[in-house]
Amino acid sequence: MVLKIFFPQCCNRAESGLLVGRWISGHDSAVVLAVIHYPFIPGQVKQYIQQMQAQSGVELSVLGAWSLPKEGQEGMERFLRDLSTVFPQERWLQVSRQMGKMGFTCKVVYRDQSKTLRLDDEEKVIFVHYEQRKVMLSQLHPIESRDPDPKTEAPSELRQVFQTVARSQPLFFLDRYDDGPLKSTHWQSEGREASIIVELLKQASVPLCVLISWLPNPVSSVLMCRIFSLYPLRFLSSKLSTCIQISYRTEHMRTLSSPKPAAGHTQFMRKANILVSFLVDVALGVLLMSWLYRDNHITMLANMLVPAADHVAKELDELLQWLMGVPAGLKMNRALDQVLGRFFLYHIHLWISYIHLMSPFIEGILWYGGLSACLGLTFALSLLSDMVALLTFHIYCFYVYGARLYCLKIYGLSSLWRLFRGKKWNVLRQRVDSCSYDVDQLFIGTLLFTILLFLLPTTALYYLVFTLLRLVVVLFQGVLHLSVDFINSFPLFAVGLRVCRPYRLAEGVKFRVLCDEPGTALHLLMEINPLKGSTVVQTYRTPTYSCYPRDSWAALVKKLFVGELIYPWRHKSTKTD
Repeated sequence: MVLKIFFPQCCNRAESGLLVGRWISGHDSAVVLAVIHYPFIPGQVKQYIQQMQAQSGVELSVLGAWSLPKEGQEGMERFLRDLSTVFPQERWLQVSRQMGKMGFTCKVVYRDQSKTLRLDDEEKVIFVHYEQRKVMLSQLHPIESRDPDPKTEAPSELRQVFQTVARSQPLFFLDRYDDGPLKSTHWQSEGREASIIVELLKQASVPLCVLISWLPNPVSSVLMCRIFSLYPLRFLSSKLSTCIQISYRTEHMRTLSSPKPAAGHTQFMRKANILVSFLVDVALGVLLMSWLYRDNHITMLANMLVPAADHVAKELDELLQWLMGVPAGLKMNRALDQVLGRFFLYHIHLWISYIHLMSPFIEGILWYGGLSACLGLTFALSLLSDMVALLTFHIYCFYVYGARLYCLKIYGLSSLWRLFRGKKWNVLRQRVDSCSYDVDQLFIGTLLFTILLFLLPTTALYYLVFTLLRLVVVLFQGVLHLSVDFINSFPLFAVGLRVCRPYRLAEGVKFRVLCDEPGTALHLLMEINPLKGSTVVQTYRTPTYSCYPRDSWAALVKKLFVGELIYPWRHKSTKTD
């Protein structure tokens, strides 16, 4: 039989006294939390343990005695062993250490039902030394989202050790500067760990929390206005990236302003990640705003916008003139080519007229739009995405016209091809069934198939060109959406915790032999294995509205081939974890 004793390193040189800790249920092991120094009054020790047990909820008890004899304390070990009658336990640990030796010796004294004590020399003892501060502050992964049912499953021994040390914080408040009758050794026995910066941040967080709790109220009242429930506004708000970002940040503010404390480690990390992400977002937005309003950059951007639009229109005009001729030596259907070319040229002229009509207001729009950066860089990027969508609306129209016309011909050709083979598409059963056609139907089908087949190259060329232009715009908007999604979802607090204090996020532990002297017990050192960086990001990533394509690459290529529309990548209805 092997008895494991988890012993804190801070108690290796503690003065002689009593070992306070907990026996791990379901396992043959014990966790030592502190050493109460001699002299003490047993009644006061019992009262103190009861108080700590009520505050922490941990079943604390006196595990045994710790002896580190000094000059003039020759009978101390015998005195502490006799205390087993004052603190009755089924097992009494008599741990002692000789000066000049690194290892401990441990004797286990058992109490029978007849209350007689017997010494068990056959039981082997292993001391597992741990750093109490790191174990108390660390969180062992994977995280348990619920308390295990003791009837069906029990937490592992290692998890019980971590939970016992973490929940025993009231026991660590007693330090050398207290005037109480008891003195103890633990990781804070030399003085409580504190930081002036942390205390100042706690005081400054009070007005910040009040402000954060007040901010969502006016925004929510505006968003809940009845006018926003009308179909046009509701449809626009679901498509504009800025409106989606506003609703997303409002949800974040509600989470941060909740008066309820974090229920567990996961909820605490979620709130911390949201707060740090929000502060970094605002800081980056303020930097962007300071650059925009310095050295008249907004006027420069406004003066560059109209010439850039004219240049794009000129390039599109030349592209359409090239398509209306003999593009790459291809012989197109001249009548359809001229109709499509003039149709698209007319839309370009309409768009240029729209841009020149809006040119006097562009600088004002950019000036007031730049103020959105004070709400965060994500708002500025979302607004930029919406502006790109409005400025390239003509390209979207070209793409929709070409895609619909191309899709109509593709589905017409596929339907007529089934007609030649004596097949038809069964809409009810969603399958292809056999069908007999008469001569008139076959003749008309042959004429339509020939017409659509010879008109297909002209339509396909226009569709290919405008699809490539549309994909360039979608790619640019996708980069903006990915940037916004990265800022919103990246667990910056968790990653910073992993870099600065890796023991806070523990993946497991490792053991190495610390001491194996003859005549002493085996001593192991428990070290914490930090969580991997990729696992930290995956575990603590904030749930966001997905900005990734809903379809696979194969489905995307299929849509492009048959002419189905490719919509923007952001969808508010898809929320991913």
